[in-house]
Amino acid sequence: MGVTDLARRIGPISRVRVVESLPGSDLDREDHVVAEEPLEIRLAWAGSDPRRAWVTMRTPGHDFELAAGWAFHEGLVGADAIAEVAYCTDEDLTPEQEFNVVTLRASRAIDLVHRHDAMSAGSSACGVCGKDSIEAALETVRGTRWDGPPPQPDVVRRLPAGLREEQSVFGRTGGVHAAGLFTADGDRLVVREDVGRHNAVDKVTGSRLLGGEPVADAYLVVSGRAGFELVQKAVAAGIGSLVAVGAPSSLGVHLAREAGLGLFGFTREERTVRYA
Repeated sequence: MGVTDLARRIGPISRVRVVESLPGSDLDREDHVVAEEPLEIRLAWAGSDPRRAWVTMRTPGHDFELAAGWAFHEGLVGADAIAEVAYCTDEDLTPEQEFNVVTLRASRAIDLVHRHDAMSAGSSACGVCGKDSIEAALETVRGTRWDGPPPQPDVVRRLPAGLREEQSVFGRTGGVHAAGLFTADGDRLVVREDVGRHNAVDKVTGSRLLGGEPVADAYLVVSGRAGFELVQKAVAAGIGSLVAVGAPSSLGVHLAREAGLGLFGFTREERTVRYA
């Protein structure tokens, strides 16, 4: 698969002037905040023009991974169907838009309307229930499920610390989520950060896809809660267990149990709670 790039990038951190109020004084100083910009993802394949598939607010950086991971998790492309990911070079884009539009070219046709309408059903308020969402999510498993040894609680409990070691943007801004893929022994494979928790997971999977590596392994670790959308992405990628620092949701637990995904919440060095 091909990955193209341009010379200039938007950074993940912005500098701002702030006034910090302290007892008895105010301090005028520079601070760092996480960058947040829209990203439009377009999909194309042989014989088709690029079509807008999704727009998300994200932290700039690893944009191609985000596009690849999102399309994979949504069931739009398989691991072997990504031909190229590139920033859009349409002449009508302004300089501000230039690095906020990514086109993913697939090696085969995508049934974008049918598949994406089905995957977006959970966002509709009409005629949709938890059962519908779970059935749709279970249809998006894209590859071989990880089938290694069962999760070990002592390994699970130390995973958030391993994730935190790679959260450099969080260390400077305090404003981003993180996701990381780990082996059964707790070895870190890849960590990504983003203002959106779902984007961070997409970037992790996208990193593996674009690197030609398996997307499934023992543990996917997230720095926040384990809601339905994160469980769905873990299921789609064939992960063994999802480990969250925060709480799961009821629908997340239900999907994990239906899919055979291990699910852990409230995880830290001294404690973890298994839900599935």
